[in-house]
Amino acid sequence: MRKQEKEIPVFVFMGFLEGGKTKFARETLVDRNFTEGEPTLLLVTEEGMEEYDEEELKKHNVSVAYLEEENLTTDHLLDLQDKYRPKQVLIEYNGMWQLQKLFDIRVPKGWTIVQVITLIDATTFTVYNNNMKSLMAEHIQSADMIIFNRIRDDSDINTMRMAVKTINRRAQIVFENINGQAQIDSGEIEIPYDMDAEVIEIDDDDYGIFYIDASDNVDNYVDKVVKFKGQVYLPPQYKGKAFVPGRFAMTCCAEDITFLGFKCVSLETPGLKDREWVTVTAKIKREFYQEFDGDGPVLYAQKIEKAEKPEEEVVYF
Repeated sequence: MRKQEKEIPVFVFMGFLEGGKTKFARETLVDRNFTEGEPTLLLVTEEGMEEYDEEELKKHNVSVAYLEEENLTTDHLLDLQDKYRPKQVLIEYNGMWQLQKLFDIRVPKGWTIVQVITLIDATTFTVYNNNMKSLMAEHIQSADMIIFNRIRDDSDINTMRMAVKTINRRAQIVFENINGQAQIDSGEIEIPYDMDAEVIEIDDDDYGIFYIDASDNVDNYVDKVVKFKGQVYLPPQYKGKAFVPGRFAMTCCAEDITFLGFKCVSLETPGLKDREWVTVTAKIKREFYQEFDGDGPVLYAQKIEKAEKPEEEVVYF
């Protein structure tokens, strides 16, 4: 009969092959003395160019076990638990496996996933994000912390920040340069429009940035007047007193298109039609409303004009 004394924290770090997972784990376990001498089990699900020095890890009371995907089962994990009796578990998770499989499996009693860390090689980020957007989105969506490593002087940090914020706003972002120096991201997006203008004009290509930044930093926009183009959505609960101007956006794949917009109070609402394009000039206030699950930007329309649809109807991040 298997018996568990107390909770065993499980740390998962994931990313694509050669994304820096092994280096991160080795530095965490050895250089930073993460284990503090407690028996620790390191589960490795893929082997890259970097290798573990198992003898060195043993000095820190770390045992290493290698898993194929077919061995990622409850019975096998129970056997490993009985064999090593760890006080904590680290899992280097294969970037090509569905993370949901790990979440769905019945792990040994007491095992609790307390942190998921995604490591991304900044030099290959664009390639992976363009060609495996759905899988990259899963890596970002599930993470508590995202570490972009191998950052160079010419790395497009703003694009990386945007890629994370469109999918997972709670995750902490860390940028690590090629020398291993790490810095926690401030989270501030580089704004392409003039925040000090009497009327802040949002270009069609910048709507996504505007939506994210106004959502995250609403205080920066309070009492500002903005002008942008969007489609009309008429929620029935607003009873003709307000509408939602916004844009459809693709956050990770063609199957994941979402309408992004803000509540806009306007006397002209009854004259609007769903899905028509308008240019809205409005002042922003901070108010509570249910759809935002708390305080958020609410627009008060000053002018609404009929508009032609933009060259690209869908916003891409």
